[in-house]
Amino acid sequence: QVQLVESGGGLVQAGGSLRLSCLASGSGFVINTMAWYRQAPGKQRAFVAAVTSGDSTNYADSVKGRFTISRDNAKNTVYLQANTLKPEDTAVYYCNALGRASGSAFDSWGQGTQVTVSS
Repeated sequence: QVQLVESGGGLVQAGGSLRLSCLASGSGFVINTMAWYRQAPGKQRAFVAAVTSGDSTNYADSVKGRFTISRDNAKNTVYLQANTLKPEDTAVYYCNALGRASGSAFDSWGQGTQVTVSS
């Protein structure tokens, strides 16, 4: 089993920045893709960004040019640098990891971190 713990959320004014982190822990695992999703009040969870083990990245159109995803494989950590934040970025941000552990595939989620952007 792989556990994910997010950190770095908070309250920020529009135009500001935050850096979210997600630490993966467990034993005998290999992570292929790490991603961030977000869920705003009253809305479904939505894709934000992803990074593969080969460092290929993909972004939702709504965050392109403002958010940057990166990963540190040695630390089993993925980051989301969120710049030029807008009120519509307000949401709970969740970390997701896809990979294999003990010969089986896993799809793990963190518990989320709240990001609130004030206007």
